[in-house]
Amino acid sequence: MAIHLLKLAVGVENVTHLRNIQQQRIIKNGELYHVTRFMPKKADEILDGGSIYWVVRNFIRARQLILDFRVVNDGKATRDKCALVLDPSLVLTVPTRRRPHQGWRYFYNDTVPKDLAIGVQSYEDIPSEMLDELRQLGLL
Repeated sequence: MAIHLLKLAVGVENVTHLRNIQQQRIIKNGELYHVTRFMPKKADEILDGGSIYWVVRNFIRARQLILDFRVVNDGKATRDKCALVLDPSLVLTVPTRRRPHQGWRYFYNDTVPKDLAIGVQSYEDIPSEMLDELRQLGLL
């Protein structure tokens, strides 16, 4: 069973903003990766179909498949870091409220939010508070 990671998208306004930032990283680096301080100890379970779930403005809004882990060092740091190599496809999820935390957290299958149906791109820029209220009213 795959284990996932949960990570705050710090400074990201919405899913479109996250997508634009990642497009620029792909252009700059030739691939998409996100650098963190530590290598997950459960890397093998994560690589067995795990994703990184992005928390945008206190809501889990999207996920991406984690393809690989690499040890990286930019030459400026005294310690090696971990690069999470990601699939560039962002999959929207049912917005789920999440409190802030530092770093990443393990995220297990029994707690992950469901993916939104294909073609529901229109939800990505709706404010999180409005989505939460629509869900509470049973409209989403």
